[in-house]
Amino acid sequence: MRRIAFAISILLSGITAYAQESVAPLIGNPSLQKEHAVAYQKSLENSFDSTFVYQSDSLELPFFDDFSRNNFQVYPTDFTGAGVTEELYYSMLMEASTTPMPAGSKFTTSKTFKVNVNVDNNTSDTVYYDSTVFEYNALDIYPVNYIQNYGYPNYFVFDTLENGNLTSDTVFVLDPEFEQYEARIFFTQLNDSTKLWLDTYAYHNYRMAKNPITLGVATFDGLNEFGYPYNFGSITNALCDYLTSKPINMGGYQASDSVYFSFLYQTEGLGDPTESDDSLYVEFYSPVDQVWERVWSTQGGQGTNFNAGHIRISDAKYFADGFQFRFVNYGLPSGALDQFHVDYVMLREMSAYDDTLFEDFAFAYPLYTLLKDYTQVPWDHYRNNPNGKMTDALQIALRNNQSVAANNSAGGSLNVYYNDVFEGSFNFVGADLSNPDLDYAPRTHYFSEIDLSGGYSFDANLANDTMAEFDWIAEASVPFNDFSYNDSTFGTQTFKAVYAYDDGTAELAYGPNGTQVRLAYKFEAYEADSLVAIQIHFVPAANDVSNKLFLLTVWGDDNGEPGAVLYQDDFISVRQPQYTYGNNGFYTYYFKDTAKVPVDEVFYIGWRQLDADRLNVGLDMNIANNDKIFFSLDGENSWENTGFEGSVMMRPMFSTKLDYQLSTEEIEEEKAVDFTLYPNPSSGWVNLKTDYEKDYTVAVYDLGGRELFRKSNALSLDLANFDAGIYLVSIYDEQHQILKTAKIVKR
Repeated sequence: MRRIAFAISILLSGITAYAQESVAPLIGNPSLQKEHAVAYQKSLENSFDSTFVYQSDSLELPFFDDFSRNNFQVYPTDFTGAGVTEELYYSMLMEASTTPMPAGSKFTTSKTFKVNVNVDNNTSDTVYYDSTVFEYNALDIYPVNYIQNYGYPNYFVFDTLENGNLTSDTVFVLDPEFEQYEARIFFTQLNDSTKLWLDTYAYHNYRMAKNPITLGVATFDGLNEFGYPYNFGSITNALCDYLTSKPINMGGYQASDSVYFSFLYQTEGLGDPTESDDSLYVEFYSPVDQVWERVWSTQGGQGTNFNAGHIRISDAKYFADGFQFRFVNYGLPSGALDQFHVDYVMLREMSAYDDTLFEDFAFAYPLYTLLKDYTQVPWDHYRNNPNGKMTDALQIALRNNQSVAANNSAGGSLNVYYNDVFEGSFNFVGADLSNPDLDYAPRTHYFSEIDLSGGYSFDANLANDTMAEFDWIAEASVPFNDFSYNDSTFGTQTFKAVYAYDDGTAELAYGPNGTQVRLAYKFEAYEADSLVAIQIHFVPAANDVSNKLFLLTVWGDDNGEPGAVLYQDDFISVRQPQYTYGNNGFYTYYFKDTAKVPVDEVFYIGWRQLDADRLNVGLDMNIANNDKIFFSLDGENSWENTGFEGSVMMRPMFSTKLDYQLSTEEIEEEKAVDFTLYPNPSSGWVNLKTDYEKDYTVAVYDLGGRELFRKSNALSLDLANFDAGIYLVSIYDEQHQILKTAKIVKR
C-alpha cells in the first residue's frame, strides 16, 4: 500500500476518463450526511419554537488554527443545561403593551358582521363588528419585532326570528390571518476559547488536500454543512461555503501594532479542480460600521501548491471588540466541486509584510493502518494467523515548515492501547524519518516507510472472538517545534468481519463504462473461508444511476487475474446501487438465498454491470491499491488494470462466529417488504401498495435528500403540487428503520 503523491486531473466536464473507465466528482459528502441527518431535517422545518439563541464569547489575539484538531463551535441544545435561560413570546399583544391577547384569539382582515332577520315582519338589519387593534409578529424570525395591526372577529352571525322563535347560526372564517399562539426561545452564552469558528459550512478534514502542510484543512466547495448541494443541478456559480471566526477583541490595538492576518490556500488538492471564474474571498467585519467588507480575493485555476495570503490590518474601524473575519468561496453550488482548501489561519500583532513563513514541524497525513496491506481484517482471521501481519512499510509523511534545517536526532514513537491500557510501542529513528537526510531540510516534505514487522504486534488473545479495536498515537518531534498538536497523530485499528483497503471515505466516484463490463477487486486473505456478502460504498455523482442494474460476482484466482466465477447473481436477483451515509457508510449486499461462498486465500469481488453507465463506487484517493483493480470489456476474455490510483470502496464480508455486524445486517435483510407505487410516472395521485402488516411511515424526498413530507400508514400520495422530476419514497417501520425506497416520476 502506498500514499498517492498526485491528484487526478478532472476535465471541465467534471469527468476524467481512461479508455473505458472514468472518475467524477461527488455531488454529496456521505461522511457529513449521516452525521448531520437529524440536524438537517430540523433545519428544513424552520421552526421558531424551542430554538436556541447563542451569544458568542470573544477571543483574544493571537488567533491561530492549523486545523489539526476540530476547533468548530459545538452548539449545546440541552434546554436544562447550566446557564440556559428562556423567554416565552406571543404572536399577539394588546395594543401598545406587552400583555398577550387572550388565548384562542383569532381575527381576520375582512369586515365581519351580524345579520338580524325578522321573518314575521319581513325586516333585517346588519351590524358590522368593530375592529380590534393589536401588536402582531408571526414568530418566524428572531429577534421579534411587533407591528401594529387590526382585525375583525373571525365569524359571521345570522339571527333569525320566525313565529316568535329565535334561531342563531355562526359561520367561522377558515384560516384567519391572525391567531394567538406562542413560541419559546432558549438563550445561552458560549464560553469556550478553544473553539474558534462559528459555522461549519466548510468541511474540516484530513483527506482532501494534496501534500498538506500539516494535518487537516478546511475545504470549500458546493456542499452545505450537511453534505448536500446548495443548489442541486445548478450550472451557475454562486457564493457557497462560509467560514466565520468568533468575535475577536481588537480594542487594545492600533495600526502601529503591525497586526497581520495570514493563511495558506490550495486549489483542487485531491478533489475537483477550480476554473478561472471560481474564487476564494476574505472579508472583515467592522464592529464600528457593522458591515462586512471584502479585503482579499483569488481566482481559481490549475495548480495545487499551497500559497500564502498576508493582509495588514491598518484601518481604525477594525480595532474594536467584535472584529471578525471570514472566508467565502464562489463556485458551482451543485456538488463537491471547484474546491479550495485553507490552512494555517493566523491573526497576530508585531508581524511584518514579509512575515509569511509558518515555523512548524508537523505530520502532513494521518496514519491509516499498522497492518500490512489492509486497513481492516476479520478478527478471527487475525487471531488464527497473527504472525507477520504488522506492516513493514508504515507510511509516515512529515514536513519541516521552518525556514531553517530541523535536527533529526529526536526521532519519534508510536504507542498502542487496548481499552485505554498501554499494550506496546515502536520507536522511530530520526534518520529513518528524514529518509535519510542528516537534517530535515527547510520547507520540505519527507515521506518514509517504517518497518513495524519486527516489534510489537496486536495481541490476538486480548479481545473476544468477534471483533477488536486498538488505539494508537504517534509522535515525531524536533527540538524547536512551535505547535505541539502538529507533531502527533492518532487512529484506531479495527478488526471486524471484512477486509478493507480504503480509509472509509471517498474523494471521487469511479467505475468502468460499458454494457456487460466487469469490475473485479483482488484480495489475499489470511486464510481460506466462506464469504457471505460484499459491502460496497456507492456515492452520488452528477448522473443518478441508482436505477441501474448489476450482478454481484466472486471470482477465483488465475495467475494474478480473475479466474473462474465462484458466485454470480442470476437475473431474477439483480442489484442496484444503494446509497448509505457516514464514515465507513457501506451497504451490505448478501448473496442470494443467504448463500456462503467458499474462497481460497486469493479471490476477487465485484460485479457484472448490465448498463453502460459508470456505477459510481467510491474511490479513496489517499491509499493506492490500483494494482488490485481489474476490469474486462470483452466478457472476461481479457482483463486490464485500472489507470487510476486509489482504493475502490468494496469489502468482502466473511462468516464470523456470532459476528454482531452480520447478525444486524441479517435482521435488516429480513425486513425487506413488497412496496409498490402506481401509476408511475404520475401527474398527481399515487397509490401505495405494501405487504407490511404493522404501522409504518412514508416519507418523500427530492434527489438532494431533502424531506418534503411524511405520512403515517399512507395508502396514497398527492404529488399534484410537486414540480416535474424524480423523487424518492421511503417506507419506515415503527422504530423509524428504513424498510425500502422506491423512485417515483412526477410528470
